[in-house]
Amino acid sequence: MRGHNAVMNALMDTHCHLDAGEFDADRDAVYARARAAGVAFQVIPAVTRANFAEVEAACRRYPDCLPAWGMHPMYIDVHRPEHLEALRRQIEAWRPVAIGEIGLDLFVPGLDLATQEFYYVEQLKIAREYDLPVLLHCRRANDQILKQLRRVFGKSGVKGGIAHAFSGSRQQAEAFIKLGFKLGFGGAFTWNRATRLRALAFELPLDAIVLETDSPDIPPAWVGKGRNEPAEVAGIAAALAELRGLDVAAVARQTTANAREVLGL
Repeated sequence: MRGHNAVMNALMDTHCHLDAGEFDADRDAVYARARAAGVAFQVIPAVTRANFAEVEAACRRYPDCLPAWGMHPMYIDVHRPEHLEALRRQIEAWRPVAIGEIGLDLFVPGLDLATQEFYYVEQLKIAREYDLPVLLHCRRANDQILKQLRRVFGKSGVKGGIAHAFSGSRQQAEAFIKLGFKLGFGGAFTWNRATRLRALAFELPLDAIVLETDSPDIPPAWVGKGRNEPAEVAGIAAALAELRGLDVAAVARQTTANAREVLGL
């Protein structure tokens, strides 16, 4: 599926880390391949305060790249409370499409949950303050993520956002959708062994799905253990279309429209 370009200029990669060190040697070529594959926009989420500058540099160099500012739960060892004020300053200097990548991770051992929840909740409050959607890291923490969303936003309503790399249950998916979220699907569902995730990709309403790569991570099946990159979102769209028995151009149009809606583009 590499190089699939039947959906030229119709795709959006809603979650990629083009700023990552894995792309230092050939970032221009990676971006060019994405454009050639029909990826019109890429959302690049920050992961730490120090990373804001790298994300900003990538988004300034590549005009179709859109920033999200946030502090990732896997990096709680480097986050500091004063970084939350730095996040506010960054938002005011360059309004992002979302706050992210934020959330909780109950998969990686040794990540203190209380510290994760502190930064997650405080960043939800900042999203509420600036009326921005959020990009959520939800690894094995969907119920906890949803609990805090409801607690912080209450009856005022959630701006919405994207549950990145969604791998929860159908019930959890419906809970996110009810709160105005889209669900991010990428390379993980393209593996034949991912039966539960493939069932979700088949069954969920298409207007609830957005496409992503999380490059350089979570490569699709045809990449194997190699480096993932934003161009692969074209193959991911084709894989979703094949799974659902739909035309790939229709899948590209709908998922991109979903992304534009939830990100306010």
